Amino acid sequence: REALEAGSVWWDGELFSGKPHWKTLLDLAPGTLSKEEQEFLDGPVEELCQMLDDWKITHDIFDLPEDVWQFLKDQRFFSMIIPKHYGGLGFSTLAHSAVVIKIGSRSGSAASTVMVPNSLGPAELLLHYGTDDQKDYYLPRLASGEEIPCFALTAPEAGSDAAAMPDRGFVCKGEFQGEKDVLGIRLNWEKRYTTLAPVATVLGLAFKLYDPEHLLGDTENIGITLALIPTDTPGISIGRRHIPLNMMFQNGPHTGKDVFIPIDWIIGGPSCAGKGWRMLMERLAVGRSVSLPALSTAVAKLSCRFTGAYAHVRTQFQLPIGRFEGVDEALARIAGYTYMMDAARTVTVDAVDAGEQPSVVSAIVKYHSTENMRKVVNDAMDVLAGAGISLGPRNILGRCYQSVPVGITVEGANILTRSLIIFGQGAVRSHPYVYQEMQSASDTDSRRALKTFDKALFGHIGQVISNMARTLFMGLTASHFVSPPVFGAASIYYQRLERMSSAFSLIADVTMLSLGGALKRKEKLSGRLADVFSHLYLASCVLKHYEDQGRHESDTPLMQWACEQSLFEIQQAFNALFQNFPNRPLAWVLRLLIFPGGRAFKPPGDKLGHKVASLIMEPSEARDRLTKGIYLSDSLLDPLGRVDDALLKVIAAEPARKRIHTAIKKNQLPADKPDEEIIELAVKESFINDEEAELVRAAMAARKEVIAVDDFPFDLSSE
Repeated sequence: REALEAGSVWWDGELFSGKPHWKTLLDLAPGTLSKEEQEFLDGPVEELCQMLDDWKITHDIFDLPEDVWQFLKDQRFFSMIIPKHYGGLGFSTLAHSAVVIKIGSRSGSAASTVMVPNSLGPAELLLHYGTDDQKDYYLPRLASGEEIPCFALTAPEAGSDAAAMPDRGFVCKGEFQGEKDVLGIRLNWEKRYTTLAPVATVLGLAFKLYDPEHLLGDTENIGITLALIPTDTPGISIGRRHIPLNMMFQNGPHTGKDVFIPIDWIIGGPSCAGKGWRMLMERLAVGRSVSLPALSTAVAKLSCRFTGAYAHVRTQFQLPIGRFEGVDEALARIAGYTYMMDAARTVTVDAVDAGEQPSVVSAIVKYHSTENMRKVVNDAMDVLAGAGISLGPRNILGRCYQSVPVGITVEGANILTRSLIIFGQGAVRSHPYVYQEMQSASDTDSRRALKTFDKALFGHIGQVISNMARTLFMGLTASHFVSPPVFGAASIYYQRLERMSSAFSLIADVTMLSLGGALKRKEKLSGRLADVFSHLYLASCVLKHYEDQGRHESDTPLMQWACEQSLFEIQQAFNALFQNFPNRPLAWVLRLLIFPGGRAFKPPGDKLGHKVASLIMEPSEARDRLTKGIYLSDSLLDPLGRVDDALLKVIAAEPARKRIHTAIKKNQLPADKPDEEIIELAVKESFINDEEAELVRAAMAARKEVIAVDDFPFDLSSE
């Protein structure tokens, strides 16, 4: 119940109604960075990125260098969410996301180190639930880096099932720092997977609290409680490390044995005892919207910029590999999914900055950002081929590929998020009437409860009837009579999404009505409904993002690809639902209502895909917008700087290269000579001039540097 009630309902509620008011979404003001936030990105964040050597971090020292740790503390990177009056930076959610993107494009280990103190953890919990004394003591120390925080939830026997955690605390009286009969808690725990635990000075701990002596009140089983505990407290064992797939952010296990803490170390004080699960769910609704979507988008943007350029620079059979249709198809997915991810990220953080706490939306964005990151990186690795699998300083994506499952796993495992959370929570929280019906059932005032329930029930019935008629009508007319909120290239997608929103609302209600409580055990059906719901949200964000960026004509293929992919995914999920729906006659009726003319949507076509792929293979404003926010370097020692430099040189030399190739085909130049001899002969025979020859030589040298891979001594030691 606490998880269901956490957070707020926003655009997800509109989509669940079946008749979304697009003005609600389009009126959301696009976020902008303040002068101070932009200066932080251009100054300390830029400097930090220059300091980072991810290969050294992950292969040599297995940690951030000492000067980087000190820089993070000195520049208050751990205090982005802490208000200025406590010594923090007090940044917006958009700025928080932008900082993670820039650092994440340079080093996932560094980004994770910065993310955790600014996400669900002690600072966030203190800000919203801490006592004044707790805030005044800890927040300035956290802001300055004097305290390094971590937060511990997962136990060996309790991962996704947090309610099963065996970690327990008992209210009792004991001795503390020489004082006897102190009211406190005796704790025992075993936790793992706690980020920053090996270096933390203060530990946020989730545990089950019991009061057998009734020292706090009549309740014995108080429930999940959160406390803030200095890691040097007697009984705590901390400092060992896990290795999360060669990501070298600090992460490890810890235990507590007979640890006694004063009762006022509970976050929020004794009055917040037993409220820990609700506190976590409320803050997760925000935190899950920011960090992992930003880091996933950073990896996608990096993959997009590097792989697109590489596909132009790298040649086989005398052609850039990006000109081959198989590679072209992969590049289209890389660019299209990156656009979709960036759209969902920016729209969601704008909503958070506007005051929303979108619990269901945060689950959608976390799940699909990390899953789409996996798709993007897989495609990028296929394009890079040997250069992608050879680890070393030159390989900019190898560690990204290795670390993909980390994002998939944390802040709610993706399998669980899709099969239980997105639709399971959304069906109650985002539905216009179900939550009201549930609340009325628990209302102790029977007269008010009946009135509330009747109002919600009749509204619910009206919604089902309306959506049934609208879904069939829009299916028969291909939604052509739906009035879109804007006109132009995007208008058809507003119409189609409205049709699918109505269909989703209808099938969600029918599914809940026909299956009842059995639906919670039908995880595959719930997962497919989650897919429909998710892609309605993602495509909505794409349209909003397209509007916010000014409807650039060069961005239109990206918008079209993302919307068509989402619509196709929606259709595929519906078809899987129809095929597996337990009530077969009802499944047949639903199929007829939703797709009366058969399947309506196709995946993005080859021509559209080629347009999208071409955008990331050439320098352009569209490419720059798509990859905006990542760390860019002019240094030829940096893999991304090297490939961007090579791209410009290869394009500059292409006219001369084409004339040389034409001459070779006509047997006017030899094909079996070394490149330098062919260039000299081409100049001698006036196919190119001296200046063009230098362009060709520069392009060849740059290409050679880009396609080079690392090698090491026989014992793989560092040289």
